[in-house]
Amino acid sequence: MLMAVKNQFKCSFLEIKYGLMKEMLNRASFISNIFFMILNNASMLIQWVVLYSLKDNIGGYTFKEVMLLWGIAASTYGLSRGFFSSAFKLSDTINKGKLDAFLVQPKSVLLNAITTHVEASAFGDLIFGIAMVFFYGFSIQTLLLFVFFTITGGLILVAIAVILGSLAFFMNNSDIISDSGNNLMVHFGTYPDGIFKGVVKALLFTLVPVGLANYLPIQVIVSFDIVKFLIVVEATTFFILLAVLIFNFGLKKYSSTNLMSSRI
Repeated sequence: MLMAVKNQFKCSFLEIKYGLMKEMLNRASFISNIFFMILNNASMLIQWVVLYSLKDNIGGYTFKEVMLLWGIAASTYGLSRGFFSSAFKLSDTINKGKLDAFLVQPKSVLLNAITTHVEASAFGDLIFGIAMVFFYGFSIQTLLLFVFFTITGGLILVAIAVILGSLAFFMNNSDIISDSGNNLMVHFGTYPDGIFKGVVKALLFTLVPVGLANYLPIQVIVSFDIVKFLIVVEATTFFILLAVLIFNFGLKKYSSTNLMSSRI
């Protein structure tokens, strides 16, 4: 059992490694994609510089805490899109019969399907996120917690993408729902949770779990709370298991399109 798990992770690691090597064939393009993503993120912060010149506190966040929020949002996005970008195209993979190529392999269909491509620009998000840690105020604890929550947040984003993508097993045109849900996870993650109230805030900790991917981690980094820390860990585990369960259930309903395709 342990050997099978080890082999599966080794296979997925190789998928990501070869995907990264493929992106780096054109180094100028690879580096420029990363650079312009960092520049894009930095330019988006101008609005917050203006807002905080007028007010010291927005939604319970200081300026440095908002920068840290942007950092965790960027790094979780970077991790999820950088290493698991195929998860966000899962509905297209299912609808077009591209899943056929993974069914004949002895490894996990899901893991193989979501680790086939690497998105170069996403590494710019990861670099930007780490830079925000230093802007906030570097310490070993802050950095370790930030890296840990980058992993948990990234995995939550991937799990949600798999859940939404798996809807293609059950309905047509599910790509609209999938894209909308994934975009909501990104857009809400860059605003202080204090500006949301009532039903909207409840949704951000349940159906659109930005609160579990971004908000609680920021609270733990700013002021460590073991209860909130464990909630994030449990939520990450829950969404991963739910994603695997829904995908595997949907896979039983999958009908091959007999599309002949190869993977290079």
